[in-house]
Amino acid sequence: MSAPPSKPTVTEREARQVAEAAREQDWRKPSFAKELFLGRFRLDLIHPHPLPPDEDVRRGEEFLAKLRVFCETEIDAARIEREARIPDEVIAGLKELGALGMKIDPKYGGLGLTQVYYNKALALAGSASPAVGVLLSAHQSIGVPQPLKLFGTDEQKAEFLPRCARTDISAFLLTEPDVGSDPARLATSAVRDGDAYVLDGVKLWTTNGVVADLLVVMARVPKTEDSRGGITAFVVEADSPGITVENRNAFMGLRGIENGVTRFHQVRVPAANRIGPEGAGLKIALTTLNTGRLSLPASCVAAGKWCLKIAREWSAAREQWGRPIAEHEAVGKKISFIAATTFALEAVLDLSSQMADEDRNDIRIEGALAKLFASEMGWLMADELVQIRGGRGFETAESLAARGERAVPAEQVLRDLRINRIFEGSTEIMHLLIAREAVDAHLTVAGDLIDPDKSLSDKAKAGANAGVFYAKWLPKLVAGNGQLPGTYGEFRHGIDLSKHLRYVERNARKLARSTFYAMSRWQGRMETKQGFLGRIVDIGAELFAMSAVCVRAELLRTQGEHGREAYQLADAFCQQSRIRVEELFGRLWTNTDDLDRKVVKGVMGGAYTWLEEGIVDPSGEGPWIADASAGPSKVDNVHRTVN
Repeated sequence: MSAPPSKPTVTEREARQVAEAAREQDWRKPSFAKELFLGRFRLDLIHPHPLPPDEDVRRGEEFLAKLRVFCETEIDAARIEREARIPDEVIAGLKELGALGMKIDPKYGGLGLTQVYYNKALALAGSASPAVGVLLSAHQSIGVPQPLKLFGTDEQKAEFLPRCARTDISAFLLTEPDVGSDPARLATSAVRDGDAYVLDGVKLWTTNGVVADLLVVMARVPKTEDSRGGITAFVVEADSPGITVENRNAFMGLRGIENGVTRFHQVRVPAANRIGPEGAGLKIALTTLNTGRLSLPASCVAAGKWCLKIAREWSAAREQWGRPIAEHEAVGKKISFIAATTFALEAVLDLSSQMADEDRNDIRIEGALAKLFASEMGWLMADELVQIRGGRGFETAESLAARGERAVPAEQVLRDLRINRIFEGSTEIMHLLIAREAVDAHLTVAGDLIDPDKSLSDKAKAGANAGVFYAKWLPKLVAGNGQLPGTYGEFRHGIDLSKHLRYVERNARKLARSTFYAMSRWQGRMETKQGFLGRIVDIGAELFAMSAVCVRAELLRTQGEHGREAYQLADAFCQQSRIRVEELFGRLWTNTDDLDRKVVKGVMGGAYTWLEEGIVDPSGEGPWIADASAGPSKVDNVHRTVN
C-alpha cells in the first residue's frame, strides 16, 4: 500500500474545472427557475399548484400528530440551550417514534414520508428546539440515507437503511480545516489496498459527528493506471479503528448540536462501502443537496411562524404613548414584513418540495433559490422581532424568567438562524452556484467563444451556433404576456394578483436581457463579477417567490382555506418584493463594485492599518487554520454513542 498523498495544490482554473465536472451537465426535465432566468415565464409548470396524493397526506398528518405530542411533552428547549446538549432520552424517543427514518422507504423500516411532510416535520421539531431539527436534518437530508437512496446499490440499501431508519445516527463529512467551498483542495485520502480503502485525514464541522454511528465521508482516491481516482464517497462505520472525534465544537447558536472534528488514521473501509464509482463523490454530494437544501428553508419557515406569533402577542400587550405598539407605523411595518415573508417562505418551500416529490421537474435551481432566499429572509425576520421586543429582545429567556416575565428566546432564535446563511453553501457560494446554472444555456452555445483554451476553429463553430440561438431567443425578450392587461385574470378575486404575475413576466425578460448584455460586455471576465451575479440571482429569487405566493394564494382560495387572507398576504409580499427588485435592478449598473475593489486592495496592502489603531485585540494566540496533517490522533476520543 502506498503512503497517503500530500495535500493537493490547485490553481483557480483547476478548482473551477473540478466544480464544473461535478455539476449535472444535462437538463432532462423542465425547470421553472431555469426558464425564468432565460426570460421565459412558464407559469404552466407551477400552476395549478401541484398537490400530494391523499394517502401521502394521511400518513404525513398522522405522523405530524404524533411528533407534535412528543415535541410538546418530551422536548425541553430551555434545558437543551442551557446544557448545550440534546438529552439522550430525547434522541432515544425520536428513534422510537421513527423520526430517524422519515424519508426512508417503508421496506427498509422507514416511514416513507414525502418531501413535503418531511419538511413539515422538520419545521415542527425545529420550532420545539432548533438543535433537534438540525439533528434530524443532518441525519436524513445529507447523511447516509439520502445518497444511498439516490446512488447506493441494493446491497448497501439493505445493509444500512434499516439501521438509519431506527437506531443509527448518520453524519456527512466533506469540509476540512483548510477546505470549505473549494473541494478541489480536499486532502483526506482513500488509498486502495486489496478489497478495502485506507482513509487518512481530518474533517471539520461534522454535524452529528460526535454521536454518529455511520458516516458519509468524501475522500480523494489517487489516480493510478487502473483507476481514474478523484473525490469519492464512502459509508464508514463511526467506531472503526483509527477514527477519533478530537473536539466537540461550540457555536454562537444551535448550542445543542453534536458537531465535531474527526480524524481518520489508517482507517480501513471495505470497497463494498464505496458509494458510486471512484471520482463521483462531488456529483453525489451536489445531487444530494438538490433536495437536501430544502431542510434549511423548513427551519426558516418555522422561525418565521414563531416570530409572527410573538410579534402579534407582544405588540398587542405592549403600549407606548397611549396605544399598542402595533398601531405605530414604525412597528406595524415590521409586523407586516414578518407576516408577508413567512407566507412567502412557506409558499416557496411547499412548492419546491411538492415539485421534488412529483419528480416531473428539475428543481436544482428552485432548491438552491429556496435555501438562499429563506436563509436571508429568516435572519431579517428574527432581527426585526428582536427590534420589536426592544431591550427584551436582547435579553435571554432565562433572564426574563428570573425576573418574572415570559421567557421569550428572541435573541436565541437570531443566533440560531445566523448559521443558515453559511450552512450547506454560504450566500456567496449560492449566488455563484445559481448564477452558473442560470447562464448554462448561454455557456452551452457560446462558452467556447470566451474560453481562452479553445482553438480558432472551435470558436468559429461556437460563433455559428450562438448566432442561431440568439437570433431566435433575443426577439422573444422584447414583448410578452406581461404587457397585456388581461393576462392571468384567474388571479383576480377582490384583490388583484394578476398584476404581480405580469410584473414577474416583464422582469424575467428584463433579467434575461441584463444577463445577456453583461455577458456581451465582460465575456470571460463575467465569472469575476460576483457582485453583479449576486444581484442577478437575488432578482431571480424574488421573482420566483412572487410566483410561488400567487400560486399558493390561488390554491388556498380554491380550497376555501383562508383564501381572502392569503390573497392579502400575497399582495403585501409582492408589493414589498417589487421594491427590492427595482433596487436590485438599479444596482446592477449603479454600484460601488469597482471602488470596493480598490479599497480592498488598499486594506490588504496595509494602506489603512492606521485605522486599526486605538484598540486592543482580545483574540487568543494560535494559527488561523489548525494543522490538519494526516497521522495518529494525539487527544482523547470524545465520540459517544446514544443508545
